[in-house]
Amino acid sequence: MAVDDDVLERARAGDHDAFAALVEPFRRDLHAHCYRMLGSAHDADDAVQDTLVRAWRGIAGFTGAGTVRSWLYTVATRVCLDAASSRGRRALPVDLGPSSPHAVVGDAPSSEVAWLGPYHVEIPEGPAAPDARYEQREAVELAFVAALQHLPGNQRAALLLFEVLGFSGAEIAAMMQTSVASVNSALQRARRVVADKVPASSQQRTLRALGDARLREIVAQYSTALERGDADALVALLTADVTWSMPPMPHWYEGLAAVADFLVRLPLTTCGRWRHLPTVANGQAAVASYLCPDGADVYTPWSIDVLTLRGDRVAGVVSFLGADHVARFGLPGSLP
Repeated sequence: MAVDDDVLERARAGDHDAFAALVEPFRRDLHAHCYRMLGSAHDADDAVQDTLVRAWRGIAGFTGAGTVRSWLYTVATRVCLDAASSRGRRALPVDLGPSSPHAVVGDAPSSEVAWLGPYHVEIPEGPAAPDARYEQREAVELAFVAALQHLPGNQRAALLLFEVLGFSGAEIAAMMQTSVASVNSALQRARRVVADKVPASSQQRTLRALGDARLREIVAQYSTALERGDADALVALLTADVTWSMPPMPHWYEGLAAVADFLVRLPLTTCGRWRHLPTVANGQAAVASYLCPDGADVYTPWSIDVLTLRGDRVAGVVSFLGADHVARFGLPGSLP
């Protein structure tokens, strides 16, 4: 991305407006990078803010030897590495232990786990750079971000900088203040972990193969089945090995029998009435769920349900519980 030399010089001289003009084109992509590193949109907010504060304080010393892009990603990556070392990795219920064979009635939220969160920012299609291996939307998909959380910070950073953002090994070595050999070693180890945990076919490929019309139909069928309490219709949408989890609830379910038992005992019969709004989370199909408990007359935000599709069937549902998630997506605070 071309940067006006006059804007850069004015920013280095302490012009706040010039600095804002300099960094604003990178803000969204920096936020996505910080989310990939930290697994939380809230943490990404803080990391971007910290990045811009550090960049402002250091702009006078920016010599222009590298690009503004590489300089900002250097600052952001170091901010995220500091944050990751102090907060630990984020997880989904599937990371904590085996699945439950039947519904766990009275399952209680776990506050001891730092949970992975959904991502609400719209990400452009295509790669961020010509040499990038992953598309930008592929790199915010739940499976990919969850896999990153299993990597040490240096491996996580090296993989993202190289395979998502398209920086060279030499550039990354300079950014992380290490050697090219160390970067290559980190990349090899990171690739093995990600290859083991991320499906070969991304959600982006699946969504393109389905097409917009068929995708809308699947999302509508999912929503309608829940709203009508129709277990058979909902199960018909699922793969045989479907998984269902609801962070911050620690238990999760795998396979049609376990998921059907959970659905019949809890959301379809005992929670109340449901309404849904279609949305997009982590570059994937999603719905915002609103619940109207028995005796109430208004639907209030309950969760963001992120759907992982295999063909035209739902292979996974991660239902991120909490009205705060729905609010971050800019959706209504209630439905009539």
